[in-house]
Amino acid sequence: MANEIKRTIEDIGDAAKEGLHRGSAEVEHEKRAEFGDVMTPGEKVGSIVNETKENAKADIDKTKREIRDL
Repeated sequence: MANEIKRTIEDIGDAAKEGLHRGSAEVEHEKRAEFGDVMTPGEKVGSIVNETKENAKADIDKTKREIRDL
């Protein structure tokens, strides 16, 4: 029982973190869609890198939940 509670709490935490990371990635994507014409190439690359990084972090949180629930 205690293990189930601990796993549920960890799952909720990881799900929340995943949501935050996915939201940050979406903000970067939207920023490029809105301001891409006035962004410098360096700013665009930085935005792409940030989006990729945030999606990777979200995928890690999702994978941690999936592994924990096996």
